Amino acid sequence: MDDRRGAPTSDGSTRGEPALNLFPSEKSFRDFDRTNAAAMARVTGGLSPAALWLAFADWAVHLSVAPGKQTELALKAWRKSVRLSSDTLRSALDPATPPCIEPLPGDERFRDGGWNALPYRLWYENFLLAQQWWHVATHDVPGVSSHHEDVVSFAARQWLDMVSPSNSPWTNPVVARETLKTGGQNLIEGFRNWSEDAQRTKEGLPPLGSEAFTPGKTIAVTPGKVVFRNHLIELIQYAPVTETVHSEPVLIAPAWIMKYYILDLSPQNSLIRYLVSLGRTVFCMSWRNVTAKDRDLSLEDYRRLGVMAALDAAIVPDQKIHAAGYCLGGTLLALAAAAMAEVGDDRLATMTLFAAQTDFSEPGELQLFIDDSQVSFLEAMMWEHGTLDSAQMAGAFQLLKSNDLIWSRMIHDYLMGQRTPMIDLMAWNADATRMPYRMHSEYLRKFFLDNDLASGRHIVDSRPIALQNIRAPIFAVGTERDHVAPWQSVYKVHYLSDAPVTFVLTSGGHNAGIVNEPGHPHRHFRIATKAPADALLSAEEFMAAAPTQEGSWWPAWAEWLAVHSAGGRTSPPAMGAPEKGYAPLTDAPGTYVLQS
Repeated sequence: MDDRRGAPTSDGSTRGEPALNLFPSEKSFRDFDRTNAAAMARVTGGLSPAALWLAFADWAVHLSVAPGKQTELALKAWRKSVRLSSDTLRSALDPATPPCIEPLPGDERFRDGGWNALPYRLWYENFLLAQQWWHVATHDVPGVSSHHEDVVSFAARQWLDMVSPSNSPWTNPVVARETLKTGGQNLIEGFRNWSEDAQRTKEGLPPLGSEAFTPGKTIAVTPGKVVFRNHLIELIQYAPVTETVHSEPVLIAPAWIMKYYILDLSPQNSLIRYLVSLGRTVFCMSWRNVTAKDRDLSLEDYRRLGVMAALDAAIVPDQKIHAAGYCLGGTLLALAAAAMAEVGDDRLATMTLFAAQTDFSEPGELQLFIDDSQVSFLEAMMWEHGTLDSAQMAGAFQLLKSNDLIWSRMIHDYLMGQRTPMIDLMAWNADATRMPYRMHSEYLRKFFLDNDLASGRHIVDSRPIALQNIRAPIFAVGTERDHVAPWQSVYKVHYLSDAPVTFVLTSGGHNAGIVNEPGHPHRHFRIATKAPADALLSAEEFMAAAPTQEGSWWPAWAEWLAVHSAGGRTSPPAMGAPEKGYAPLTDAPGTYVLQS
């Protein structure tokens, strides 16, 4: 008789007995890790503590073994303290003495004349000198990786901004002056504003005043019909307002991170209305606001059910289509165009990219939140909820421009006691959407981390696609102050295409630079075209070579579309194509845009 009978086996059973599943599966261990990470994210605001720890450890360890850098920092600290002391003494004797340090360009916190009086001058100069010292301390430490250097520098800047003397009612002369003038009423009003905002946030309500901007009533009011709907998009065709129209239609693929009506805000600044007024037949996609049930929607689903489904439904007989994509919609459009080129689908007459990246090797400060550790952390959060919540994305974008989007508002609304007037762009910005778990994970890993699209490694229908195969002329727009898609990154489309590329660099940021209607004051742009045979200029060379033109870039794009339109003008096409299965379903702006 075998004396090993009854001995346990690796699966927990004994020989001669049925196997019992006494041990958790590997999936259970992975799920436990994700649950733990998601719980941690609720405490850290979605930031990976491991990523932050690694960055600071890399910086601190290398700084500790760099005596030359340490000596440099000690000497700079000494010189700055002497400089500050001397300036304080001089300014006490002569208040007209110029400050010993000026704020960085674009920093408006200390422009008021009240900052030149003591002790406010001492406080703000000490802050600016400390800011300058920390910049040196967090840069050029031998051996620190560039990504970790950027993370540490960014964290130091956020901490400094938080303790800025402009953020305190006791150290800000503008607030102090207002407090004396109103007898403290500004602080009472500010507290009331803060309480109201906190209550609305707790209840999940939009910011005060946004109710005046309702899609279909006061914004997104360009007349049209929804002519197609699937699980992911509604396709809107806009009604003509001219007797004749250009024969080739325009199809717009907006970003799904926000709702489409950034391109159809108020009548006076609607890009869609502007195109229609010029005799363009315009189709625009409106993305569905996904829920946890859509957690498994993939990037390929967005290509197939989004751009490709819209191309199929944007039917104007025997005409090619001018396709335009904004932000993520532009990246997806480029992906779809490359896949179309791979199989000989030549339906695109041109491709326009609004603040859209195709190469993610240098995506700007957004990469601070995107490394392997942080993506894994985000994936755990999305795995738990099925989507990435809009508040998480908004928080990251606000940190990138914390002075403008966080602290300046706190001072204005809560310390000065004044309400920032709500405008259509602000109301749109608060009307955020969600992104499904699988799609966003693929987007971050394949594009941001691995740069598959630019490298020709992205697979569509079992075939790698290459942006170099796109032959349609390209019009690309970058914005000077873009913190989401830096214009130098958008400019990299030149390196990825053999087609003619017209590049526009416009004033403004990621949103205001695109919503850039004719007649808007203080706007300018640069424009240049590179033919396939031309030598390629670097981004800096383009900036130096392209002259500045005053006004909006919209007319330049309209002219470019006209130059690249093969047909003339014709009678407006029918709304939808009932004979093809695309009958009008409802009035614009449709139903998906109203989903919360």
